[in-house]
Amino acid sequence: MSSILGRVQRVRHELKFRDLEVTRVERVSPHLVAVTLSGESLADFTSPSFEDHVKVFIETGAGEPARRDYTPRRFDNAARELVLEFVLHGEGPASAWAEAAEPGQMLRVAGPRGSFLIPTDYDWHLLVGDETALPAIARRLEELPAGTKVFAILQAADPADRRELPTAADLQLDWVADEAACLVAIRAFALPPGEGYVWAAGEGGAMAELRRILVDEKGHDKRAIRAAAYWKRGAAGEPDSADAGG
Repeated sequence: MSSILGRVQRVRHELKFRDLEVTRVERVSPHLVAVTLSGESLADFTSPSFEDHVKVFIETGAGEPARRDYTPRRFDNAARELVLEFVLHGEGPASAWAEAAEPGQMLRVAGPRGSFLIPTDYDWHLLVGDETALPAIARRLEELPAGTKVFAILQAADPADRRELPTAADLQLDWVADEAACLVAIRAFALPPGEGYVWAAGEGGAMAELRRILVDEKGHDKRAIRAAAYWKRGAAGEPDSADAGG
């Protein structure tokens, strides 16, 4: 098996702006809305990684549009459709836009500008995230091959948001209510044998602590973990600046 460093790759894409029309709006769970966007410009859309993000431009009526990053949850070049999922948290321009979204509205989308390609053939995978990371994690679970060993520690305060996550992988799933419970679960997690990869996303401070626990305390290879700060507590617009789930 080749080295960890040699198997994870970064690729760049040509930046393209697309003006897309809302064609469907679906309330996936109490705090998550899936918006389907359509347009002929999606014919050459590409998103090879589950953690890709596109930038959306939300008109606020106050000059420059708000810009937020979201994971392409699903896309179909032939049908010219792109699905984005938005977390509804009651504040911020993206959450407000998604709450009121209706077919016929337009939304400008740019990217992805690049992709971080994480192979699927590790001996095991650990996926960790809060509500903002659920679209990326749900996509990853759908894309993992049958029989892949995967552990997931997912955070959702409202039990009604703890939805089914279809996968052909061999999934061991643990739902928790908050960041403190998530870190407790990480500390209790015994690293399986073999070469594994950890992907995590959520609040910046929690992600830093997660990395410290896994790398410094448990000895997981620091090259085989990606812990992304999708939002930061106390930052302007939090958590509306979040990647993937608004």
